[in-house]
Amino acid sequence: MTPYQRPESKLNAAIMRRRDDLIALTRDLIRIPTLNPPGENYRLICEYLETRLKASGFETELIRATGAPGDSDRYPRWNLIARRDGARAGDCVHFNSHIDVVDVGHGWTHDPFGGALVDGRIYGRGACDMKGGLATSIIACEAFLEVFPDHAGAIEISGTADEESGGYGGVAYLAERGYFSPRRVQHVIIPEPLHKDRICLGHRGLWWAELETRGRIAHGSMPFLGDCAVRHMGAVLDELEETVFPALKTRQTAAPVIPEGARTATMNLNSIHGGQTEIPRESGGLPSPCVPDSCRLVVDRRVLWEEDLDETKQEFRAALERVKARRDGFDYALRDLFEVRPSMTDREAPVVQTVARAIEDTLGMAPEYVVSPGTYDQKHIDRIGQLKNCIAYGPGILDLAHQPDEYIDVDDMIASACVMAASLEQLLCGPG
Repeated sequence: MTPYQRPESKLNAAIMRRRDDLIALTRDLIRIPTLNPPGENYRLICEYLETRLKASGFETELIRATGAPGDSDRYPRWNLIARRDGARAGDCVHFNSHIDVVDVGHGWTHDPFGGALVDGRIYGRGACDMKGGLATSIIACEAFLEVFPDHAGAIEISGTADEESGGYGGVAYLAERGYFSPRRVQHVIIPEPLHKDRICLGHRGLWWAELETRGRIAHGSMPFLGDCAVRHMGAVLDELEETVFPALKTRQTAAPVIPEGARTATMNLNSIHGGQTEIPRESGGLPSPCVPDSCRLVVDRRVLWEEDLDETKQEFRAALERVKARRDGFDYALRDLFEVRPSMTDREAPVVQTVARAIEDTLGMAPEYVVSPGTYDQKHIDRIGQLKNCIAYGPGILDLAHQPDEYIDVDDMIASACVMAASLEQLLCGPG
């Protein structure tokens, strides 16, 4: 018997009784296809959550991120914040989950939006990243409220938009309007899939940029009359392979980033396109013979705590200038898309210490402290909200995120719910 299954714990017992409810809730959330891009069904899932949480005594607010990147009348960026105040003054604990999921892709053996339950696992896009974590936090809060109806402080649960595309129509928008101010919220737990026995303290930084190499259009039968932008981009790729990528391999962070390979500075060439707009295969047409006068490359550079973001950009520009110095006719434009500085919560922070004790008491093991290879919405809570007491903790296996046949293990959700509820008990049921 694992510690969280001990019958003497009223809190754990309340969660165990909700096992079927947890499964049903997770499956319902998966069956609402909130694909981003373009940002589908945000209002629908927020209304579903609103109905659920109002029934549990929460006051709710639906907030559209009007004017945020991606927001439109066709694809409005809706967010939900639910709050339940306790019997007396105290801290506010906020569970934040994103409602959007990425594209399905190929290779599935289960319906991506079917929420199939097979051998204790629930399958579907967003099962672990992170609708399973959202459902887990709701069950944890509802069980806590049953056992401790007279708690102090407040509990908030949010479902927010666009985390998969930067979070600017979700947590960033809300943070700019004070919803994550330390005066309103004191502890934030983001149930990202980092494993039930791990506490994620933060994430690496990033710089996304678009590079365009420029040429001159001409007839494809006489390329000598034009200037091929794709060949110019090829020279850039050669330079990156020869100088920048080897340099990145030499840089290691002391932070406990997982997996091990992400402790090295990395750069991904996210997409490349040169020349004419691609013709759909089903059209049966052929491209016209032209020398491409433009080629675009999107770069995803992940930044370590030991690196300077401005120096990171300069390193890339220096590579371009080396190409320019030796290549006739080389011309380029480099445009910043967005940037995020690394974020890290101190291990002595109250929410870290609280969840660590809850893991030890509930699971019977010491937690592992990790850092995420990619960013998540902690960046906005930290930088915009100025709230430093924030972690990611939730069920699920990080490696399954964005994969075909993504799933969440029901037992892991139950265990994480017990940890979350125990954390609420520590934070909201002290003397007062």
